[in-house]
Amino acid sequence: MASRRRLGKKLFKSLLPILLVVTVALVVALAFIVRGITHPPRRSYLVTPKSFQFSGPALKVTDQTWRNRDNSPARGWLLKGADGAPAVVLLHHYGADRSWLFNLGVKINEATNFTILWPDLRGHGLGPPVQWTSFGTFEGEDVLAAIDFLRALKTDNSNRLVGDQIGLFGVELGAYAALRAAAQNKGVKVLVLDSVPRNADELVQATVKSDLGMGVPLVPALASLATHAYFLGRYENTPACEIAASLSIQRVLLLSGPDAGELRESTIELSRCFKDPASVEVKTDLPLTAFNLPSATGEAGEGYDRQVIEFLDKNLR
Repeated sequence: MASRRRLGKKLFKSLLPILLVVTVALVVALAFIVRGITHPPRRSYLVTPKSFQFSGPALKVTDQTWRNRDNSPARGWLLKGADGAPAVVLLHHYGADRSWLFNLGVKINEATNFTILWPDLRGHGLGPPVQWTSFGTFEGEDVLAAIDFLRALKTDNSNRLVGDQIGLFGVELGAYAALRAAAQNKGVKVLVLDSVPRNADELVQATVKSDLGMGVPLVPALASLATHAYFLGRYENTPACEIAASLSIQRVLLLSGPDAGELRESTIELSRCFKDPASVEVKTDLPLTAFNLPSATGEAGEGYDRQVIEFLDKNLR
């Protein structure tokens, strides 16, 4: 028995350097992965107000800046609507930017005369003022700051530009951030959410899988743990279902489709979480989701836009 123990100790001592090397390599790899996913890729804007082709009266979209609630800088495009009309904030998905929802916002404004705000979520867009994303934790607070910005806008007569009604449209990361904001601001009366993740960790893991290009066992889960550590306790993983159950909101439209992958199932699950099922409309068999909206043509794109516009027009007035 004693000889076996000595043999075991020798074996452990001989393997210890290898285990240390593997552990260090894993920690470095996870740090590299987390650093990568918290700094999303940046591309040129698909469209800008200057390059947008339109007919009729001039499209007066302006660049705006404001401060987030953590005092970091924020930015977005603003298209003013009628004095005292509602406003809609459009929130893109991870890896995209404000230009992905530009056409939709213009159509909403033309059909309803609502004020439209397109923020770049933190870490997104060209040369973002905040370099990193938090997968919804800080983004929810940022949406509240965007609403504060809208509330402060004045008309030429020094009246409030935006009325009491605020609507939020969000896709994936934007949808999760919209949920978090709505839970803290009762002025949000309408939510249109496309392909909502179950929580922030699910978004992290999906991003890791996409970046690696293949399913590597345990790595996405380990990346979630590493992300918690990366934010030093400031990362929140509140389930979307729990947030939805806390909402006192008038109307919700949930959208998704097969091209959203696993997010379609999480969106269906979310529909069962709201206090008042009668306030929720669910359309999760769409041929097109907002992930592919910029490249949509013809009937599919028009059909998606029409559903969103009609829902906002009906429920925000």
